[in-house]
Amino acid sequence: MFLSVKEMELRKVRFDETFRPGELDFSETSVRQGGPLHAKGVAELLPNTGGEIRVRGDLDVNLETDCDRCLGPAAIHLNANMDLFYRPMSDIASDEEIAIDEGEAEIAFYEGGGMKLEDILREQILLLLPMQRVCRQDCRGICPVCGSNRNERLCDCRQPAGDDRWLSLRKLTTS
Repeated sequence: MFLSVKEMELRKVRFDETFRPGELDFSETSVRQGGPLHAKGVAELLPNTGGEIRVRGDLDVNLETDCDRCLGPAAIHLNANMDLFYRPMSDIASDEEIAIDEGEAEIAFYEGGGMKLEDILREQILLLLPMQRVCRQDCRGICPVCGSNRNERLCDCRQPAGDDRWLSLRKLTTS
C-alpha cells in the first residue's frame, strides 16, 4: 500500500492491511513470517511542517527465526504500537553537515510522493526483534566440542584446556 502525500493533503489515510507470509521481503535476514502480518492505523500530513508525516498504528505478527544458541527454530510474536515521524528527504542539506537534537534522532525521511507501508512495517519489525533470539529461555545451545544440540541430547564432551598464552593474564584477574 502506498501512503501518498497528495492524498494526505486532503485527508488522513487510514490503513487496515493484512500481509501474507512472503509479501514483505525479509530475504536478507534470517527472519521468516510465520503467519499473516496485520497492521492497522493512520497516516497524516502534519500542518505547517513542510511535508512532515506522522504514521500511527499497531502491528501484529508471528515470526520464525533461528535460535542464537542452538540454531533450531525460534518463534517470536510481535504485537506493538507505532508512532513514527517522517520528513521529506529534500529537508536534508546534501552538501553540509547539520547538528540534530535528541528529538530529531527519532525522525526518518522519505523521498518522492510518499512511502510504502510495507517498507515501514519491515523496518519496524526488524527494529522490534529482540537482540538475542532464542527458542526458549533455558536453551542449552550447541556443544562446542561435538556440535550436538544440547537440548536434544546430553553429551559427555569436556572443554579443552585453555590457551596457555593467556595464563599470565588469567593470574592477574584471580589475584
